[in-house]
Amino acid sequence: MQTILLVDPETDFLEWAQNQLETPTTRVVTSTTADEAYKIYIAENPDLLISETHLLPFSGLELLARVRQRDSNAIVILMSAFGTTQSVIESMKLGAFDYLRKESLPFNLKPVVDAALTAQAEMRSATAFKPQLTVEQYQDSLVGQSQPMQQVFKMIGRVSHSDAPVMITGESGSGKELVARAIHHYSNRSVQPFIAINCAAIPENLLESELFGHEKGAFTGASSQRIGRFEQSNGGTLFLDEIGDMPLAVQSKILRVLQEGEFSRVGGNATIKTDVRIIAATNKTLEQEVAKKHFREDLFYRLNVVRIHLPPLRQRREDIRLLAEYFLKKIATQKHLPQLKLSEEGVKLMEDYPWPGNVRELENTIQRACVLATSDVLLPKDIPLGVATQRADGGSEIQTAAGSANPGKPTLETAVEMLLDAASTDRSLQLLPWLEREFTLFAMKRTKGNQVKAAKLLGVTRATLRKRIERYGITRELNFQ
Repeated sequence: MQTILLVDPETDFLEWAQNQLETPTTRVVTSTTADEAYKIYIAENPDLLISETHLLPFSGLELLARVRQRDSNAIVILMSAFGTTQSVIESMKLGAFDYLRKESLPFNLKPVVDAALTAQAEMRSATAFKPQLTVEQYQDSLVGQSQPMQQVFKMIGRVSHSDAPVMITGESGSGKELVARAIHHYSNRSVQPFIAINCAAIPENLLESELFGHEKGAFTGASSQRIGRFEQSNGGTLFLDEIGDMPLAVQSKILRVLQEGEFSRVGGNATIKTDVRIIAATNKTLEQEVAKKHFREDLFYRLNVVRIHLPPLRQRREDIRLLAEYFLKKIATQKHLPQLKLSEEGVKLMEDYPWPGNVRELENTIQRACVLATSDVLLPKDIPLGVATQRADGGSEIQTAAGSANPGKPTLETAVEMLLDAASTDRSLQLLPWLEREFTLFAMKRTKGNQVKAAKLLGVTRATLRKRIERYGITRELNFQ
């Protein structure tokens, strides 16, 4: 039996809502004042609190704040016939599950309440798993217990004692730089510098100077001598990320450093000796780049002495839980916040998702989830999944939380981004009125002109729908037989 505490100064409304929500498994308790409701909440500990914002002797927002201060996992829905933007924002800031306008309650109340009760059931059944990582392991952000990652760890151990060049391959976001840092950390060079440079992020005309430095006056703007990355990392490790995007002219100078251990600054004649271990990484297939003459074959063989392939996250799903736990702990430490817990349902959702952005996407998702969470337990509703990806044939598809691809059906987040992009390029587009008009038009088309059904789809009254049809001149666009 689940309990709902319903608070509103109008007894007629309480009677209507109680009839809507009460079931054989759901009990509804009512109150007309905020102070009485708070006492009932303490005594009853209900699964869900639904409250009007305009109450006496204090507001529904204050009631929400008091309840959430007492129980950070409390699920509260606020409602009002006269909700303002400020009250909506403030309620969500205080941790409300949702905020409903009373005019939409005939259509929205039951679905939102069902979702809230489901979330509460998940939260109360959620058991935070015991940390499976030691404190020492937490300090190392290379996390994984899967067989593919164990092979990566073994390779790191084998190559760390030597100075041989290492090529790390893997998809974007899989953690190639972390592997490079681990190799450096466990090597004899660990007390010397580790310097990373992204070859794809620096313009071609600046990359050579960035790597090898330049002399004063070497080119326009070179007002002083610059020490390049090879000199800065002397005795240590230089990590060349996205080396597949390195221009051919720069590749030849890298080859000379690998062969001779020396180079010259841009605009200089002096030969500079350097002792640097090169670790390179790419998400491209360099063998194909060599065949296309986009990458020097001799440099490829120089760099490909030891090869470590980092598997994508979808091929090591058993690590997802460990990684999520690690990122939660990392965020809590950095932000000086209590560490959130994972629900079993949330873990299952993440394990079923394909993670096209790999570990980087998982970390970003956990960060967003920490912002969106309304309790100290991460539930599926708190975990934003679904990103647009490119298919091999050049089309686009959307990966959903279930791991399936739905061509042409963007997530809400993707759709909003597309609309905002359109509004930013077309200043004449009034986005919100346009959206209201389009939703009204499509609802009328879907229901073949049935205003009762269309109003229900949109969550508005029939009177509101008629006003929109008249305001936007929609009738003349409809031609139903």
